[in-house]
Amino acid sequence: MSTRHRPHPPTHPHITIPPDAATALSSSPATTGDWDFRISEPDNLNDWNGEFGNTPLSPDISRPHSAFQLPSSSSRPASRASSVHETGSPRLIFPEPHPFRASLRPSSSTTLLGHRSTKSETYIPTARSSPHRGESRPPSFISTESSSPEIALRERLLKEHVCASLDSEEAIRRFQARELEEKDEEWYKLVPPEAREVLDKKEVQRQSALFEFIQSEREYVRDLEMMQEVFVDPLVATSPIPQSRVPGFVAEVFYNSNQILAHHRRMLDALFERQREQHPLIQSVADIVLDTCLAFRSQYEQYIKHYPLAEAHHRKELRRNPKYQYFLSQCAQDPRVRKREFLIFLNRPMTRLPRMILMLDTIRKCTVLDHPDQEVLPMILGILHEFMKSTQPGIAAAEGKVKFWNLCETLAYQKGEIIDLDLYEESRTLLHEGTLARRYKGEVGYHWADLHVALLDNYLLLLKKEVRPSGIYKHNVVSRPIPVEYLRLASFDAAPENRKEKSNTSVDQGKLFGIDSFRSRYRAMFPFTLYHASTVTTRRYTLYAISEPEREVWRRMLTEAIGVRKIRQESNMLLAPHTVDDGFFKVSGGASSDSSPRVHGKIKCAAPLVSGSKHLIAVGCPSGVYIAPRGSSDYKRVLKMTGITSLYAIQQYNKILVHSDEGLDAFSLDIMARMVLGTSRPQDLDASRERISGQDVAVLFARVETVGARTMGMSLTLDVLVLYATKSFMQVTLHSLEFINPVGLATSLRRSLSAGPPSFRPFAEPAWIPKDSHDITSLHKSIGVCAERGIHILDPTKYPGGSNSTVVPTFTDSNGPMQALKQRCASARPLGLVKTGDNELLVVFDELGCYINRRGIPCRSSGYLRWETKAVSYARRGENILLFSPEFIEIREISTGKLVQVIEGKDIRGVHASDRAIFVAMKGAGDKASGAATDMLVELIETADLTVLRKQDSKTAALWDEWDM
Repeated sequence: MSTRHRPHPPTHPHITIPPDAATALSSSPATTGDWDFRISEPDNLNDWNGEFGNTPLSPDISRPHSAFQLPSSSSRPASRASSVHETGSPRLIFPEPHPFRASLRPSSSTTLLGHRSTKSETYIPTARSSPHRGESRPPSFISTESSSPEIALRERLLKEHVCASLDSEEAIRRFQARELEEKDEEWYKLVPPEAREVLDKKEVQRQSALFEFIQSEREYVRDLEMMQEVFVDPLVATSPIPQSRVPGFVAEVFYNSNQILAHHRRMLDALFERQREQHPLIQSVADIVLDTCLAFRSQYEQYIKHYPLAEAHHRKELRRNPKYQYFLSQCAQDPRVRKREFLIFLNRPMTRLPRMILMLDTIRKCTVLDHPDQEVLPMILGILHEFMKSTQPGIAAAEGKVKFWNLCETLAYQKGEIIDLDLYEESRTLLHEGTLARRYKGEVGYHWADLHVALLDNYLLLLKKEVRPSGIYKHNVVSRPIPVEYLRLASFDAAPENRKEKSNTSVDQGKLFGIDSFRSRYRAMFPFTLYHASTVTTRRYTLYAISEPEREVWRRMLTEAIGVRKIRQESNMLLAPHTVDDGFFKVSGGASSDSSPRVHGKIKCAAPLVSGSKHLIAVGCPSGVYIAPRGSSDYKRVLKMTGITSLYAIQQYNKILVHSDEGLDAFSLDIMARMVLGTSRPQDLDASRERISGQDVAVLFARVETVGARTMGMSLTLDVLVLYATKSFMQVTLHSLEFINPVGLATSLRRSLSAGPPSFRPFAEPAWIPKDSHDITSLHKSIGVCAERGIHILDPTKYPGGSNSTVVPTFTDSNGPMQALKQRCASARPLGLVKTGDNELLVVFDELGCYINRRGIPCRSSGYLRWETKAVSYARRGENILLFSPEFIEIREISTGKLVQVIEGKDIRGVHASDRAIFVAMKGAGDKASGAATDMLVELIETADLTVLRKQDSKTAALWDEWDM
């Protein structure tokens, strides 16, 4: 008989395939009890055409099988697979492993030991139906020459194996359907003993690990489904939180868990399919896991990075909403929850990937070196490890955001002050926080106090933690927050100082244990100093860290915060400084004397001009008025006057007003502009001069304002008024003039001063104003005169004698907040008024600002804004206010007081502010050649829309029409 050798199947280390399968010996009643037979594969399955007919066999039928040695009392230990050369050992057929052959679906008939068998495995040929001819014996399960008792035994054994296979398939079905008891959900309980005994210990461990992986995936999917069924759906249906907040709350807390669930459902379906095909000897699940890992990375990255925020939303709602607390308690009574907290379900995607890494690593360790999984599993583990590592920065950022939110919720400000820290801006972050000590001077010496210091990306906060009787805690702001733009660092290398700490050691114990017990009450504290750049002496702080490394950490974090903030401010300016000139206007003559013609003095005022198609800039300084085209530094003096303090170019009336030591005068704008171009003479400019103020009258200040003071028909006319104040021996008088002549009025002829200015006429009778008046501001129908007591509101058409004026702010109540505001305003210098909305005005002082209503009474609970610097003047630009001080320009939102931008310089002066342009003067770099100090003219150019519409809508204008104080 010729022996046919099959092609060697894929190698498996725990399954021995006989190279030359021999037919079984004839059985006898004496040997059948010891299972002295072998179940083997026919030499040629296609020759079995009895009951199969001549139908070609499917790939499932042609799958090779291996012969296993069944244990006997005299054979090798059960933990070792028998050799094919061990004769006389019973053998049992078992499917040969096929790594990554999940696509080969088995036939519908059952398989021994839990596999789906082919007909060749279950068919028992007899002598009359033997398909083989010319051979001594057909390749049957047992010899056809055996007697009837042997046939009966053969049928009984086969029935037992088929039943075992059916029981195993049913067990797998019940396992996947979660119908088994928990104690029965183990791989070894779902596998016939014959299968376990032919596998060595390492393969049993591997199969158990694969089974555990599928089981854990099933439980994970079930938990995600239950989170939707038990928590999300009832939350939407019952609305324990306000209905308007439900969609946002669900989106923030549960985020994209449904997308993650969809990925794992698909993976679980594939794992179940693989388990049904290959149980009890699953070759691999690595291909399924790899495909899923590559698919769900994006969804997991989003969920993991967002999880700290989701947990924070849940905890916040839990603290403040009793209905939400009751809802979760009702959900916990669901039997499927099994007394697990809500956060356990919410945290399941966070722990799933680390759990997968551990389980896959266990499978890898139980897999032999020549198995294909030894290539795929390390690849999967590498992907998961790198993915988890890449999410750490995102998790840290989210955790920092949660800490920042918790800090924001616990902040308690000092009463009365309005502080907008812009905490809820999207990019706001908490950079560093910790406990630092500070020394305070008391009545009997210095004492120590611990502060909680928080460094945000825009502010440094000094806080004191306070636990309230209700159990909640607050962080009281013990000192005004310092904007990072104003933060400066001083010494960080001072020697440590000793802090005397409280000790529980009694005096007797100190004597008992020696002097060391007293020395331990002192701790070395490492100081560092920082200060506010605008108020160096009054806002200087020395803080103490408990160690040198901690002090160094604070130094590094503060330095980085200042640097990053500076870069961010420079790249996101609302108003960008643009140097118009630096070098022409010399403050001192260097080597020469101050009386040298080259010395012009500090810039006092400026004004943009337009003459024809030429755009020019007029600059006033102590030596006269200078004009140059825009973009040029070739300034020419067109007017020689001393003590010039203000310039006003009224384009529509072809006039330029000059306030100097000589008084208030008007000149022709076109003639002054043509002098720069060389087409007009100085005599022509002198001929156009009109004296506005009288002879030998001291003009304190002058303003050109647009006021809608008169009604023409159904509309309100806007008048351009020239307002100036003169000082006499006994009083200060406010004058108002209006323009009367058209633009084309001839200016070449010299007019007599005694005839009066023909271009102006009085708008109203002169009014007496307080002697300490120093500026004027305009509203829509009225004007405000700034004095030491406040701002006097006047109607320019009805103010004879100043009897109809109203002083704002008006403090009508004696309550605590309003009286506190009154005390602060009493020591401040009023600068002007700014409209903030339909029903509010912002009263601008040099150190603070407060909001008043239409009656002049403080509103917003008598709250006030405190500037970071002491302002000398201000200007409005869109929805922002600019506060000018000698070293800083502070830009804030009018409606909220939020600090928007800080511009730093030296000797800063606001010299012009209008809708057309904003000019400031400051100390220049100096003339290196001569060593002379220079003044620099800078224009603040708008780089972003501060407001879409500059003009008020008709509704707002109508409301302000009714302003009457």
